[in-house]
Amino acid sequence: MIYEKIPLKQPGSQPYACVQTYLLNHSDRIAIGKRPLVIVCPGGGYSFTSEREAEIIALQYNAMGYHAAVVYYSCSPAVYPTALLEVADTVLMMKRHAEEWYIDPDHIILIGFSAGGHLAADFCLNWSKPFLSEKLQCVSRELKPAGMILGYPVITSGQYAHRDSFRCLLGDRYDELLTQESLELQVNKDVPPAFIWHTVTDEAVPVQNSLFLAEALIRQGIPTEYHLYPKGVHGLSLANRLTADTKTEREEPSCTSWLALSETWLKNLCGELKAE
Repeated sequence: MIYEKIPLKQPGSQPYACVQTYLLNHSDRIAIGKRPLVIVCPGGGYSFTSEREAEIIALQYNAMGYHAAVVYYSCSPAVYPTALLEVADTVLMMKRHAEEWYIDPDHIILIGFSAGGHLAADFCLNWSKPFLSEKLQCVSRELKPAGMILGYPVITSGQYAHRDSFRCLLGDRYDELLTQESLELQVNKDVPPAFIWHTVTDEAVPVQNSLFLAEALIRQGIPTEYHLYPKGVHGLSLANRLTADTKTEREEPSCTSWLALSETWLKNLCGELKAE
């Protein structure tokens, strides 16, 4: 495995900002060539990146046969668009090293939870906008993602907003950028397919966040798979004992199926793993 911590340096980046790679070794004795890659954005309200939604998630997708990477993006006091640029930089890096690392550059998928879901979705909704390619000095097509997997994502800045996430993300520009960062308003034809899951009883990020996004995606004709579970607190991650919180119990057996469902979705999106 290529297990390497690579610093991310964009304007406003914090010293800890990095991408941790979990890239499976290529072997001539294994009949698989280039592999799709999932890039994980942990949650944390844009104030930290949750360990419960980081490495343990990457390893699940490694076990499925996919490459993975975790972005430990800059949080408050860093403000928009620092984290977004760091994610874009990570996608660009992975595509430019695709031959060396046996990555399928046409199948890079963003995975995000809570505020990390907002970040992953923000990138997938805006990857084609000129400001990202101009900042990174690349062409837009180099940033194109293949899909997004979102768990209980922060989406709307309206009535059902998770206010603290937007305060941390926007800082002094809160009033100026609040509507812009309400992502259900930003859906466009360039958005890739989506897999989304949420719980009705989420007490921190109301389910309307993912409902609004799913509705907007469907309205634009974007292929969307949406799973709504009847119960479960916020921040479930895998929803089992492997990611149970030390302070708040976060196990919900009825929600553990999201991972297997996302694997099926990935196979439908990327095809079966095979030799080149």
